[in-house]
Amino acid sequence: MLWLAEQPGYRSRIRYSDADYFRLPEKDERAAKASNDRPVPTPEQIESVLQRSPTTTVLDRRNRAMVAFAWLTGVRDGALVSLKMKHVDVVEQRVNQDPRGVDTKNSKHIRTTFFAVGGSARTIVEDWVLELREKYLWGNDDPLFPATAIGQGEDRQYQATGIERRHWTTADAARKIFKKSFEAIDLPGFSPHSFRHALARLGEQRCKTPEEFKAWSQNLGHDNVATPLTSYATVPDHRQAEIIKALGSTVTHSTKGDDIAFRVAANNVPSTPRRCIRTLLSG
Repeated sequence: MLWLAEQPGYRSRIRYSDADYFRLPEKDERAAKASNDRPVPTPEQIESVLQRSPTTTVLDRRNRAMVAFAWLTGVRDGALVSLKMKHVDVVEQRVNQDPRGVDTKNSKHIRTTFFAVGGSARTIVEDWVLELREKYLWGNDDPLFPATAIGQGEDRQYQATGIERRHWTTADAARKIFKKSFEAIDLPGFSPHSFRHALARLGEQRCKTPEEFKAWSQNLGHDNVATPLTSYATVPDHRQAEIIKALGSTVTHSTKGDDIAFRVAANNVPSTPRRCIRTLLSG
């Protein structure tokens, strides 16, 4: 409408203010944007997938290693399918998401240290890297999670025959692998991105200081520490109720300024007086 108002022949008939008639009322906008809690896998569910996934074929082991790696690092699915062997150092427990070879969001350079998630994830990833290096003689420029090789079987029908020394062109195959891995043990078909939400929630539980939470956030590739709080780590309804009830039974009035919520707000709104931040948080 705004564009049309500038075009010859319409300027005298359409006013800029006419565009306001196409805007929804604020209450309707809120209703349209409302969403239910996003399903997020628990650490126990992820570990169950890792323990119960088949390992008979190289494709089975690749698929299991992909799930383990996503849980260990929180990389996005685009990065997951474009990582090369040289980008991962299992000894130093580091991932170098170099945008010159890795598909990162907004071509951002991200250096990630393995999250201490426990369980079998780290061992699975180490075994997978070792298998590629020693059994398949993979080099530094070969894909960490190679595409599936397709060939003719004994019945002359096309089928998966193993791994191929190339990357997938998209992350669609990775999403299907994750979905099937969870559905195979009667769990919802979680996506790779849901692991980032799971790690954000884990960070809320593990981190005790603002510095720890900032490091956790940066490890996920966030510049702003508020991102995992506002976009990823939404408190589920049932947990919200538990927290509020628990706070009601142990009411305290702390004046200390080292709590995470206060420090996050202070860091992200530097021009706001500290007393105003406290008022916002307490209100």
